[in-house]
Amino acid sequence: MHTHLDIAAGNGTADAGNAPAALPSRLPRHVAIIMDGNGRWAQRRGKPRSFGHRAGQKAVRATVEFCLREGIPALTLFAFSSENWRRPADEIGVLMELFLRALDREVKTLHKNNVRLRFIGDLDAFQPRLRDRMRQGEALTAGNTALALNIAVGYGGRWDIAQAARALAEEVKAGRLEPSQVDEAAVHARTALSDLPAPDLFIRTGGEQRISNFLLWQCAYSELYFTDVLWPDVDAALLREACDDYARRERRFGLTSAQVAS
Repeated sequence: MHTHLDIAAGNGTADAGNAPAALPSRLPRHVAIIMDGNGRWAQRRGKPRSFGHRAGQKAVRATVEFCLREGIPALTLFAFSSENWRRPADEIGVLMELFLRALDREVKTLHKNNVRLRFIGDLDAFQPRLRDRMRQGEALTAGNTALALNIAVGYGGRWDIAQAARALAEEVKAGRLEPSQVDEAAVHARTALSDLPAPDLFIRTGGEQRISNFLLWQCAYSELYFTDVLWPDVDAALLREACDDYARRERRFGLTSAQVAS
Protein backbone atom coordinates (compact mmCIF):
# COMPACT_ATOMS: atom_id res chain seq x y z
CA MET A 1 0.00 0.00 0.00
CA HIS A 2 1.37 3.39 -0.93
CA THR A 3 0.11 6.34 1.05
CA HIS A 4 0.81 10.05 1.02
CA LEU A 5 -0.35 11.44 4.30
CA ASP A 6 0.49 15.05 5.06
CA ILE A 7 -1.38 16.09 8.20
CA ALA A 8 0.00 19.33 9.65
CA ALA A 9 2.09 18.90 12.80
CA GLY A 10 2.56 21.34 15.60
CA ASN A 11 4.27 21.03 18.54
CA GLY A 12 -3.98 -4.00 25.12
CA THR A 13 -1.84 -5.64 22.97
CA ALA A 14 -1.88 -7.42 19.68
CA ASP A 15 -1.75 -11.20 19.64
CA ALA A 16 1.67 -12.67 19.05
CA GLY A 17 0.52 -14.39 15.88
CA ASN A 18 -0.57 -11.10 14.35
CA ALA A 19 2.58 -9.12 15.11
CA PRO A 20 5.17 -8.49 12.36
CA ALA A 21 8.28 -10.63 12.66
CA ALA A 22 10.53 -7.58 12.95
CA LEU A 23 8.77 -6.38 16.12
CA PRO A 24 8.40 -8.07 19.49
CA SER A 25 5.09 -9.84 19.84
CA ARG A 26 3.58 -7.27 22.18
CA LEU A 27 2.47 -4.15 20.31
CA PRO A 28 0.77 -1.14 21.88
CA ARG A 29 -2.92 -0.81 21.09
CA HIS A 30 -2.76 2.97 21.36
CA VAL A 31 0.23 5.29 20.87
CA ALA A 32 0.15 8.92 22.00
CA ILE A 33 2.84 11.34 20.83
CA ILE A 34 3.94 14.84 21.76
CA MET A 35 5.50 16.06 18.53
CA ASP A 36 8.17 18.36 19.95
CA GLY A 37 11.16 19.99 18.29
CA ASN A 38 9.92 21.58 15.07
CA GLY A 39 11.08 25.06 16.05
CA ARG A 40 14.52 23.96 17.21
CA TRP A 41 14.95 21.83 14.10
CA ALA A 42 14.37 24.94 11.97
CA GLN A 43 16.55 27.20 14.10
CA ARG A 44 19.50 24.83 13.82
CA ARG A 45 19.24 25.28 10.07
CA GLY A 46 18.94 29.05 10.25
CA LYS A 47 15.30 28.93 9.21
CA PRO A 48 12.14 30.41 10.76
CA ARG A 49 10.08 28.21 13.07
CA SER A 50 7.41 27.88 10.39
CA PHE A 51 9.93 25.94 8.30
CA GLY A 52 10.12 23.34 11.06
CA HIS A 53 6.37 22.98 11.28
CA ARG A 54 6.24 22.25 7.55
CA ALA A 55 9.09 19.74 7.89
CA GLY A 56 7.22 18.01 10.70
CA GLN A 57 4.54 16.94 8.24
CA LYS A 58 6.88 14.26 6.93
CA ALA A 59 7.13 12.71 10.39
CA VAL A 60 3.34 12.68 10.75
CA ARG A 61 3.09 10.84 7.45
CA ALA A 62 5.72 8.31 8.54
CA THR A 63 3.96 7.74 11.86
CA VAL A 64 0.52 7.17 10.34
CA GLU A 65 1.99 4.81 7.76
CA PHE A 66 3.89 2.92 10.49
CA CYS A 67 0.73 2.38 12.53
CA LEU A 68 -1.20 1.23 9.47
CA ARG A 69 1.55 -1.13 8.40
CA GLU A 70 2.10 -2.66 11.84
CA GLY A 71 -1.56 -2.92 12.80
CA ILE A 72 -1.52 -0.47 15.73
CA PRO A 73 -5.21 0.48 15.97
CA ALA A 74 -5.07 3.93 17.62
CA LEU A 75 -2.77 6.94 17.36
CA THR A 76 -3.18 10.30 19.10
CA LEU A 77 -0.98 13.24 18.10
CA PHE A 78 -0.60 16.42 20.14
CA ALA A 79 -0.67 19.04 17.39
CA PHE A 80 -1.67 22.23 19.23
CA SER A 81 -2.13 22.64 22.96
CA SER A 82 -4.40 25.04 24.79
CA GLU A 83 -1.22 26.82 25.93
CA ASN A 84 0.02 27.22 22.34
CA TRP A 85 -2.46 30.06 21.83
CA ARG A 86 0.10 32.21 23.69
CA ARG A 87 2.69 31.76 20.93
CA PRO A 88 3.48 34.58 18.46
CA ALA A 89 0.52 35.42 16.23
CA ASP A 90 2.46 34.81 13.02
CA GLU A 91 3.42 31.28 14.11
CA ILE A 92 -0.17 30.49 15.05
CA GLY A 93 -1.27 31.81 11.65
CA VAL A 94 1.16 29.46 9.88
CA LEU A 95 -0.07 26.50 11.91
CA MET A 96 -3.69 27.25 11.15
CA GLU A 97 -2.91 27.55 7.44
CA LEU A 98 -1.09 24.21 7.56
CA PHE A 99 -4.13 22.60 9.17
CA LEU A 100 -6.40 23.96 6.47
CA ARG A 101 -4.18 22.85 3.61
CA ALA A 102 -3.70 19.41 5.10
CA LEU A 103 -7.41 18.89 5.64
CA ASP A 104 -8.23 20.01 2.11
CA ARG A 105 -5.53 17.79 0.63
CA GLU A 106 -5.26 14.69 2.77
CA VAL A 107 -8.63 13.69 4.19
CA LYS A 108 -9.53 11.75 1.05
CA THR A 109 -6.24 9.84 1.30
CA LEU A 110 -6.91 9.00 4.93
CA HIS A 111 -10.38 7.83 3.96
CA LYS A 112 -8.99 5.69 1.15
CA ASN A 113 -6.66 4.01 3.65
CA ASN A 114 -9.54 3.27 6.06
CA VAL A 115 -8.35 5.79 8.69
CA ARG A 116 -10.89 7.39 11.02
CA LEU A 117 -9.98 11.01 11.74
CA ARG A 118 -11.08 12.76 14.91
CA PHE A 119 -10.16 16.07 16.55
CA ILE A 120 -10.17 16.48 20.31
CA GLY A 121 -9.90 19.72 22.24
CA ASP A 122 -11.70 23.01 22.62
CA LEU A 123 -12.58 23.52 18.97
CA ASP A 124 -14.68 26.61 19.67
CA ALA A 125 -11.50 28.70 19.72
CA PHE A 126 -10.81 27.98 16.04
CA GLN A 127 -12.13 29.96 13.11
CA PRO A 128 -15.43 28.62 11.71
CA ARG A 129 -13.83 27.79 8.36
CA LEU A 130 -11.26 25.52 9.98
CA ARG A 131 -13.82 24.03 12.36
CA ASP A 132 -16.04 23.17 9.41
CA ARG A 133 -13.16 21.39 7.66
CA MET A 134 -12.49 19.37 10.79
CA ARG A 135 -16.11 18.29 11.06
CA GLN A 136 -16.25 17.41 7.37
CA GLY A 137 -13.15 15.23 7.71
CA GLU A 138 -14.60 13.49 10.75
CA ALA A 139 -17.89 12.84 8.99
CA LEU A 140 -16.25 11.44 5.86
CA THR A 141 -14.04 9.00 7.77
CA ALA A 142 -16.40 8.12 10.65
CA GLY A 143 -16.95 4.52 9.54
CA ASN A 144 -13.31 3.61 8.95
CA THR A 145 -11.65 0.91 11.03
CA ALA A 146 -7.96 0.43 10.15
CA LEU A 147 -6.65 3.23 12.38
CA ALA A 148 -8.25 5.68 14.79
CA LEU A 149 -6.22 8.85 14.21
CA ASN A 150 -6.89 11.49 16.85
CA ILE A 151 -5.48 14.99 16.47
CA ALA A 152 -5.39 17.00 19.72
CA VAL A 153 -5.85 20.69 18.88
CA GLY A 154 -6.63 23.41 21.39
CA TYR A 155 -6.34 20.54 23.84
CA GLY A 156 -5.19 20.35 27.45
CA GLY A 157 -5.44 17.49 29.89
CA ARG A 158 -6.77 19.76 32.63
CA TRP A 159 -9.36 21.15 30.21
CA ASP A 160 -10.41 17.58 29.42
CA ILE A 161 -10.92 16.67 33.07
CA ALA A 162 -12.66 19.99 33.80
CA GLN A 163 -15.14 19.58 30.96
CA ALA A 164 -15.89 16.04 32.15
CA ALA A 165 -16.49 17.37 35.69
CA ARG A 166 -18.74 20.11 34.33
CA ALA A 167 -20.80 17.59 32.37
CA LEU A 168 -21.23 15.48 35.50
CA ALA A 169 -22.21 18.52 37.57
CA GLU A 170 -24.87 19.46 35.04
CA GLU A 171 -26.30 15.94 35.12
CA VAL A 172 -26.41 15.95 38.92
CA LYS A 173 -28.09 19.38 38.89
CA ALA A 174 -30.68 18.12 36.40
CA GLY A 175 -31.43 15.12 38.59
CA ARG A 176 -30.24 12.57 36.03
CA LEU A 177 -27.35 11.44 38.22
CA GLU A 178 -26.82 10.99 41.96
CA PRO A 179 -23.59 12.38 43.46
CA SER A 180 -22.83 8.88 44.72
CA GLN A 181 -22.75 7.71 41.10
CA VAL A 182 -19.82 9.98 40.25
CA ASP A 183 -16.89 7.58 40.19
CA GLU A 184 -13.85 6.93 37.98
CA ALA A 185 -15.95 5.22 35.33
CA ALA A 186 -18.35 8.16 35.18
CA VAL A 187 -15.53 10.66 34.77
CA HIS A 188 -13.80 8.50 32.18
CA ALA A 189 -16.95 8.21 30.10
CA ARG A 190 -17.03 11.99 29.69
CA THR A 191 -13.39 12.55 28.76
CA ALA A 192 -12.00 12.65 25.25
CA LEU A 193 -11.21 9.26 23.69
CA SER A 194 -13.38 7.38 26.20
CA ASP A 195 -14.27 4.88 23.48
CA LEU A 196 -10.63 3.86 22.97
CA PRO A 197 -8.20 1.93 25.16
CA ALA A 198 -5.92 4.20 27.17
CA PRO A 199 -2.56 4.89 25.49
CA ASP A 200 -0.18 2.02 26.15
CA LEU A 201 2.82 3.93 24.84
CA PHE A 202 3.46 7.67 25.28
CA ILE A 203 6.27 9.11 23.14
CA ARG A 204 7.76 12.56 23.41
CA THR A 205 10.38 13.76 20.94
CA GLY A 206 12.73 16.73 21.28
CA GLY A 207 14.53 15.85 24.51
CA GLU A 208 12.07 17.20 27.10
CA GLN A 209 10.95 14.73 29.73
CA ARG A 210 7.50 15.86 30.82
CA ILE A 211 3.93 15.21 29.69
CA SER A 212 2.98 18.89 29.30
CA ASN A 213 -0.73 18.65 30.09
CA PHE A 214 -1.36 15.96 27.46
CA LEU A 215 -3.96 13.24 28.16
CA LEU A 216 -3.48 13.51 31.92
CA TRP A 217 -6.43 11.24 32.72
CA GLN A 218 -5.78 8.75 29.93
CA CYS A 219 -2.03 8.28 30.48
CA ALA A 220 -2.14 7.30 34.16
CA TYR A 221 -0.52 3.94 33.36
CA SER A 222 1.09 4.62 29.98
CA GLU A 223 4.67 3.57 29.39
CA LEU A 224 6.70 6.74 28.77
CA TYR A 225 9.36 6.92 26.06
CA PHE A 226 11.48 10.05 25.64
CA THR A 227 13.93 10.70 22.82
CA ASP A 228 16.26 13.57 21.94
CA VAL A 229 15.33 13.21 18.27
CA LEU A 230 13.50 16.30 17.03
CA TRP A 231 10.08 15.66 15.53
CA PRO A 232 10.93 16.32 11.84
CA ASP A 233 13.61 13.60 12.06
CA VAL A 234 11.26 10.90 13.38
CA ASP A 235 10.96 7.90 11.07
CA ALA A 236 9.87 4.28 11.12
CA ALA A 237 13.16 3.17 12.69
CA LEU A 238 12.63 5.35 15.75
CA LEU A 239 9.02 4.24 16.10
CA ARG A 240 10.10 0.62 15.88
CA GLU A 241 12.69 1.25 18.58
CA ALA A 242 10.02 2.78 20.84
CA CYS A 243 7.72 -0.20 20.28
CA ASP A 244 10.56 -2.61 20.99
CA ASP A 245 11.28 -0.78 24.24
CA TYR A 246 7.60 -0.93 25.16
CA ALA A 247 7.46 -4.68 24.49
CA ARG A 248 10.33 -5.31 26.90
CA ARG A 249 8.62 -3.59 29.82
CA GLU A 250 6.64 -5.36 32.52
CA ARG A 251 3.27 -3.67 32.98
CA ARG A 252 1.99 -4.38 36.47
CA PHE A 253 -0.86 -1.87 36.99
CA GLY A 254 -0.30 -1.99 40.76
CA LEU A 255 0.21 -5.75 40.95
CA THR A 256 3.41 -7.59 41.84
CA SER A 257 5.61 -9.26 39.25
CA ALA A 258 4.52 -12.64 40.59
CA GLN A 259 0.86 -11.76 40.11
CA VAL A 260 1.48 -10.62 36.56
CA ALA A 261 3.41 -13.81 35.78
CA SER A 262 0.57 -15.97 37.06
